[in-house]
Amino acid sequence: MTSRIVVKIGSSSLTTEEGGLDRSSITFFAGEIAALADQGHEVLLVTSGAVAAGFREIGYPQRPKLLHEKQAAAAVGQALLMQAYQQAFAAHRVTTAQILLTRTDFHSRKRMGNAGMTVEELLKQRVIPIFNENDTVSVDELKFGDNDLLSALVANLVKAQHLIILTDTNGLYTADPRKDPSAVRYDRIPEITAEIYAFAGGSGSAVGTGGMRSKVDAAKVATRGGVPVFVGSVKEPGDMQKAVDGTGKGTYFETRLASLSRKKQWLGFMSTPLGTVVVDDGAEEALVHGGHSLLPVGVKRVLGTFHAGDVVEVIGMDETLLGRGIVNYDDDQLRLIAGLPSGEVMKQLASIHRLEVIHRDEWITLK
Repeated sequence: MTSRIVVKIGSSSLTTEEGGLDRSSITFFAGEIAALADQGHEVLLVTSGAVAAGFREIGYPQRPKLLHEKQAAAAVGQALLMQAYQQAFAAHRVTTAQILLTRTDFHSRKRMGNAGMTVEELLKQRVIPIFNENDTVSVDELKFGDNDLLSALVANLVKAQHLIILTDTNGLYTADPRKDPSAVRYDRIPEITAEIYAFAGGSGSAVGTGGMRSKVDAAKVATRGGVPVFVGSVKEPGDMQKAVDGTGKGTYFETRLASLSRKKQWLGFMSTPLGTVVVDDGAEEALVHGGHSLLPVGVKRVLGTFHAGDVVEVIGMDETLLGRGIVNYDDDQLRLIAGLPSGEVMKQLASIHRLEVIHRDEWITLK
């Protein structure tokens, strides 16, 4: 049975320790991905490596740290990276396409929709889209974290059946297996808990910017969107197929959720909240478990400045993030009616567009 698969490969898997592209690695991964495509799978590739590929070529002795130097290295390295991919895939008679994105592209529902239509047409023509962050124009505060988050957003956008995130280690362990021989690998994780986060470490290598923590973050976004995730290694022929089949060398993050609509994806993971609404325990239960809208009576506090139609975060009394929604009131209006029953709301405001603070159709649970 064929499926839609997003594969993410990080810098450390594509470049040498000294910097520069590892052509043999790119050739290997192209062969593994082409084998999936030959079976009829629709494969999308999310790659890192532009800065790592370009900094030696541009003349830097080591990976640069200053933003403008990284951007210059990426401008050189991205061309080298795509050239290497095109040559490697051409050996398997596979055509590739380059798609460069920034995080702000996902903030716009229109841009996201346009990107989605482009990808669908490429897949229809049996072209493998290769995504990377547009490092030349990105700023550090908005980066994807070695493209782990980018891969999750892409997987949700195209409603993939698998997200394969490749790492140098074969999955998530209870401790660093390089330092602790008693470390145990998680084969399957049905739910990402605080304990799971506690075992995820920091940045892994000198050429990459991600670590297991960013991969767990990405897994949380993808599984919330209904996409199961594999985090592990693909180092031998056939390993990619095993990762898809469920017998790969790594950790599987499971999900029981259905795929999200494009609107809900944007609302939950790509929009920019402009304020915060604190709700009581009853409203939390109604929103998170009851499938109900948020009414003014459940609002305890209002933080920030926003207008009707803006996105706000909703938190519980213990400051736990519950979700995001599109608010129907300006912040000053909401402060005026916070905690009031519906009948009193009508008396306080001369006119209202709709009674709900956040309608359930404009809400996504993130708890």
